[in-house]
Amino acid sequence: MDNIVIIDCGSQFTQLIARRVREMKIHSVILPWDVTAERVLENAPSGIIVSGGPDSVNDEGAIAVHEKILNLDVPLLGICYGMQLLAKFLGGEVRSGEKSEYGTTPVELEEQADARLFRGLPGAFEVLMSHGDRVERLPPRFFATAHTRHGVVAAMESEDGRRFGLQFHPEVEHTQHGARILRHFLFDVCGCRGDWDLGDWVERSVEEIRGRVGAECVVCGLSGGVDSTVAAALVHRAIGKRLECIFVDHGLMRRDEGREVLASYEGLGLSVRCADASELFLSRLAGVTDPDEKRKIIGELFINVFEEESAKLGAARNSPIAWLLQGTIYPDVIESGGRKKGSAVIKLHHNVGGLPERMNLKLLEPLRDLFKDEVREIGRLLEVPDAIVDRHPFPGPGLAVRCLGAVSKERLDTLRGAEAIFKEELVRAGLYGKIWQSFCVLLPVRTVGVMGDGRTYSEVLALRAVNSSDAMTADWTRLPMDLLDTVSKRICNEVRGVNRVVLDITSKPPATIEWE
Repeated sequence: MDNIVIIDCGSQFTQLIARRVREMKIHSVILPWDVTAERVLENAPSGIIVSGGPDSVNDEGAIAVHEKILNLDVPLLGICYGMQLLAKFLGGEVRSGEKSEYGTTPVELEEQADARLFRGLPGAFEVLMSHGDRVERLPPRFFATAHTRHGVVAAMESEDGRRFGLQFHPEVEHTQHGARILRHFLFDVCGCRGDWDLGDWVERSVEEIRGRVGAECVVCGLSGGVDSTVAAALVHRAIGKRLECIFVDHGLMRRDEGREVLASYEGLGLSVRCADASELFLSRLAGVTDPDEKRKIIGELFINVFEEESAKLGAARNSPIAWLLQGTIYPDVIESGGRKKGSAVIKLHHNVGGLPERMNLKLLEPLRDLFKDEVREIGRLLEVPDAIVDRHPFPGPGLAVRCLGAVSKERLDTLRGAEAIFKEELVRAGLYGKIWQSFCVLLPVRTVGVMGDGRTYSEVLALRAVNSSDAMTADWTRLPMDLLDTVSKRICNEVRGVNRVVLDITSKPPATIEWE
């Protein structure tokens, strides 16, 4: 299997590079900027891509990839900051602070250059630039293959056809022909075959899980989300009834969601123990308004309930459970490309963070190398119901972080009623499956209203709908006005406690997707 190593220098687009590579059925792995050449070689790379980043290569203490990596006998592509690193460390000159270029910019190909990455492309096209530095002098044995209207080197290539630099970002949709440029590098230069197949991945993973687990038992904390469900379906295929699942009902899910999720699990043949701890969670959350405190309470209670139920399962089997299954996916564990190396942090709440150390269990994370869209495809291959595979992302702490201010059963019921209407109308309009995430937020703000012949003083509810490929960035969804009108009227007429509906039209950044 071919593998592309992506060195993360802190670009907001690093995960997007990895996704673009995988879309071409080539496996990719992201490593931090200070990774050693030895570790890069352990991944048997067919090629290396060095990402962009926020630094200037001329700044003191700027991120710098080990020079050994830049000189490995492996094809290498430097993107933006990666190109500047390549130029500087191979003997060229990078100048800072003259003319910055941000946004879409036309580039022109050099007429005399035989550029491998641009074969078959038009002589000029639009690209996304995001840089303050420029390559002033090319390294020895390199030639320019494209330039901007300001005369800045937009692309360069080594004479041996093994080193390439792009001042722009081919991985983003704003760059015309970006996918073709990447394809030229991956297939024509690196010799990749495009044989990364998720169907084969399932069969290999099943055999690996059987080999690792042996005759031991596994416990999984299910949330109803796609990650934990697909992980459970995969492990169940491998070891059958030796997988025990626990569904902690914290009373913070959407209307009828717990019942629907359990029915789906039954259809998958999973052994699921349901722990109804909703009253416990609501009592501990009473009067709590700080979002961090909410998350802390929910996380600790989840762990306590999970531990109790896991102990009961072990006692019932007369044999201790040896493994903890988590639905950790690749964005959760990618090492940071920032100034400090990040650790592989397991998500709290629905992925049972903190449990391995406390429970002395071995950790099983079969999805940790996959992106969300790949997990969904695996789910379909495993015949996980569409209601779960296509489920919009849902926060681990549930509606507690969409119910701003104090959490109570009454306010949660108000939020559930509004969410049900919003989803129903999106489904009716054929839009639910086309949106990355949609939900409602109940605000601790009361406004005056008029209903019938009387005045009301009720809470405000915000609608939120965004589109994204990986949740790293997101754009608010332009929903039809007649749909919004219908949703607003229905919520105000049918949901007690709401007399005003507003729409969140903020993208990420500057906002986050969730409000808390």
